[in-house]
Amino acid sequence: MAEIEFRDLAPGDAGWLIEQHAMLYAADEGFDASFEALVARILADFIDHRRVPVERAWIAWDGNTRLGSIFCVHGPDINTAKLRLFLLVPEARGRGLGRQMLTLCLNHARSHGFKRLTLWTHESHRAACALYEKAGFTCNSSKPVRSFGVDLIEQEWTKDLTA
Repeated sequence: MAEIEFRDLAPGDAGWLIEQHAMLYAADEGFDASFEALVARILADFIDHRRVPVERAWIAWDGNTRLGSIFCVHGPDINTAKLRLFLLVPEARGRGLGRQMLTLCLNHARSHGFKRLTLWTHESHRAACALYEKAGFTCNSSKPVRSFGVDLIEQEWTKDLTA
């Protein structure tokens, strides 16, 4: 893999992210189109209401090829940031890029004074959950749900950024 460049969200990235999330989650986990709609709403909200410079997106590029994304946005309170839209295309996985992107997000949240970083995921995302645990996140809740046309175990994870 050549030198990876991390760019802010630019025209065309949102459409690519919606498509990648929809296709990858449908193929890997059987998600229906309601997941694609959720990703579209998250991105539209980010684009329409983004608070620069506190809220940030990183799109990983290898030359002219997008490899993934991670976003840091305001959380439920003034001390909490939220990680969103963390995605790596299959050919980019297993190379340490996910850890690098997570570090970008953590450092950004700390640099803007957040005390915590939280995220929402599913237990089935084992590689991501292992990455979160290794980075010092704690799984605060885990519950069975029916979402996106499938049965899932929904999880919320948090990392203390003051330690």
